[in-house]
Amino acid sequence: MAEPVRIALAGHGADVEALAAILGASEGFELVAIGERDRPSADVVVLVHEAAADPRTELASVREHSAAPVVFATGNPSTELVRFVIDAGIAEVLPLPASHDHATFVVEKAARAAEQQRTSERGARVITVFSPKGGSGKSVIATNLAVAAASHARKRTLLVDLDLQFGDSAIMLGLSPSSTVRELISSPTEVDAEKLEVYTERHASGLSVLPAPLNPEDAELVGEDAVRSLLAIARTAYDVVVVDTAPFFYGPMLATLDQTDELLVICNPDLPTLKNVRLTLKTLELLSFPSDRLRIVLNRATSASGMEPGDVSAALDRAVDVVLPLDASVPLAVNDATPSVLADPAAPFSTALLDLARTATMANGSWSRPAKSARASRLLSFGRS
Repeated sequence: MAEPVRIALAGHGADVEALAAILGASEGFELVAIGERDRPSADVVVLVHEAAADPRTELASVREHSAAPVVFATGNPSTELVRFVIDAGIAEVLPLPASHDHATFVVEKAARAAEQQRTSERGARVITVFSPKGGSGKSVIATNLAVAAASHARKRTLLVDLDLQFGDSAIMLGLSPSSTVRELISSPTEVDAEKLEVYTERHASGLSVLPAPLNPEDAELVGEDAVRSLLAIARTAYDVVVVDTAPFFYGPMLATLDQTDELLVICNPDLPTLKNVRLTLKTLELLSFPSDRLRIVLNRATSASGMEPGDVSAALDRAVDVVLPLDASVPLAVNDATPSVLADPAAPFSTALLDLARTATMANGSWSRPAKSARASRLLSFGRS
């Protein structure tokens, strides 16, 4: 159940009493006193302006006790008051007398704007998983990383599948999506945090998932600007955003790089992949992507390949940052539509992946160990038409 919006009323007279009656009786609101110690602080202060008073003095009095956003309620709006409101950075103006619906709408709007501002300043950490070659295990790593952040670190986590033609995140998680990134982008109203939540699918681990389009031809409907806007909104609503990408550089990928805090480039111990990763590193250098945000992840590492991590580093002329071992339990978990970090947290791949998740999400301390997920009910429900 969501916490109520805490409201403090400042001022005197019949208008204050009327607003107290309206807001105090409204579901989702709680009236609190301004400036009382050992009491919950206000999320919003409603300052009821008295016609004969100096609004600057009234606001200064409020600011002595609270830094919460202010709704300026007045029955005598004027050009001077409007100018004051703009200059003073007041959140909203509420004309008096106010109806129940209008008063609650204005106060809730101010509270939501303040919360979005706080989360925007805090900002989600955007982790992008990329490989220049298909079949490298990119989506396996992305889904396990996202689930680890949601279930082990208890972070509000969103997985965005931007492998727009052939994204597999939903099926790997045993989900049958009713909506995807295509429906979100194509909807007629502007995307915001609340709308984003409506279009996501929920995994049993607590992870939110925005799947790739169900039909490959829909990929071209998701443009660069839309992706940039989507990720900017996602930053305000989550602690961690994991992005699974297509295996090539194009508009949506470039927009994703602009928002990326950490880029994980997935490499396998084979010559074709090494060649493509070398080209990727050169491309990132040409794009001026910060090298301190880049990590090379060697996946399916095994001595049987004839190529040790040191050999990969030498071939790339860059150190390998993370090594994920070849593990027979991984394909079993994929076919069971259960992320490895849930199916077998003690397996070699899971242990290494959890270490990667700790550092990538900056989650320190001990992590909880979630219960083993139930087998997906419809393993072959691909969801594609």
